Amino acid sequence: MRQGGLRPHQQRMPPALNIIALATFAASLSARALDPVLPYVASDFRVSIATAAGFASVFAFTFAIVQPVLGAAADLFGKARLMIGCLVLLGLANVLGAMSTSFSLLFASRILAGIGSGGVFPIALGLTSDLVGPEKRQVAIGRTLAGSMTGNLLGASASGIIGDLLGWRGVLAVLGTLAVVASVAVTSGFRGEALKRTPVKMDLGMLRHGYRTIFTNRNALCFAAVFIEGCCVLGLFPYLAAFLFDVGETSLTIAGIAIAGFAVGGLFYTMTVSRFLPRLGVNGMMISGASLVGLQLVIIAFGPGWKIQTLSLLFMGWGFYMIHGCMQVFASELSVEARATALSLHSFFFFMGQTVGPIAYGFGIQNVGKISTLLTAAAVMVALGLACARLLRPTRAKDAAMLPNVQP
Repeated sequence: MRQGGLRPHQQRMPPALNIIALATFAASLSARALDPVLPYVASDFRVSIATAAGFASVFAFTFAIVQPVLGAAADLFGKARLMIGCLVLLGLANVLGAMSTSFSLLFASRILAGIGSGGVFPIALGLTSDLVGPEKRQVAIGRTLAGSMTGNLLGASASGIIGDLLGWRGVLAVLGTLAVVASVAVTSGFRGEALKRTPVKMDLGMLRHGYRTIFTNRNALCFAAVFIEGCCVLGLFPYLAAFLFDVGETSLTIAGIAIAGFAVGGLFYTMTVSRFLPRLGVNGMMISGASLVGLQLVIIAFGPGWKIQTLSLLFMGWGFYMIHGCMQVFASELSVEARATALSLHSFFFFMGQTVGPIAYGFGIQNVGKISTLLTAAAVMVALGLACARLLRPTRAKDAAMLPNVQP
């Protein structure tokens, strides 16, 4: 992972990255789709907002627990095939959720959606890492993240608008249809050799070797780091609409816009990483990003108006992806032979953090109050940035020179 001068015009990336970005865009539309409309879901099914926030936890938990299986399946059977199948599952799960007649059925549909979404993003990172060498990988991953961030941006903001017009069922119906359409587009884009090619044969012994290689690498500490990130940052999101309700802002459109601010910050990261990385270096990116996130958590803790919260979430998104982008690169370099497995484990720990996060925030807010809970999360994030800068060390994969010739 070189910290030298990387400029946008120097990055000649494979055209396949555009298709990969499309897949992450389609999958990410559903990730935060229910957050702005949770108060309406809670009202319709007569449950508390904390119970409705469980959708975020079940989606994240399901996403997480399927990661080791999906990563190994991608290494065994092919990344592109698995990505397409999961897009179809995600679309159908959203449509099923739109037709739910009970809270339990909607809950089950979010489990299926978590499985479908779980097969897209980490595999997209694996494909991206296969296509480019370590010296360009953080910039390439940043471009792949642009698809995800755009999906998060539109998913949150559009769900608020659609929710005001068509209700939460309309949100899931529209996003489900878009996911199915996207699967057709990605199938067309990967047709021919990309889908016909037989993946490298890999037996269980090789899988065990891959896991051993991953977990004996000192940089496997990045898995603990992304768990904490998911808990402290993404665990907050199911409560943001309720926070806005507390200050008198009950429009779902406004809640969607505020949550979308985080994705705008992520897009800003993708546009600036090639400039800031040479100046700050990897350690500087991690410390600066974590500190920026901590500051925004402090601001949100004191309940400013929606405009300030939106701006704060924008800076939080920028800071979050400064540190998280580094974690993704560390994960991509843990093992070349089992890269999809390594990146799926990365997603497993990250989404386990998102599973625990809403529960931890709910417990903290109920027992010690909103301000104390968010200030604690802020302190943890700052400490995380400092610890990562001290303990993680950039390395090159041993056969990095061969990576530009690897095909999906």
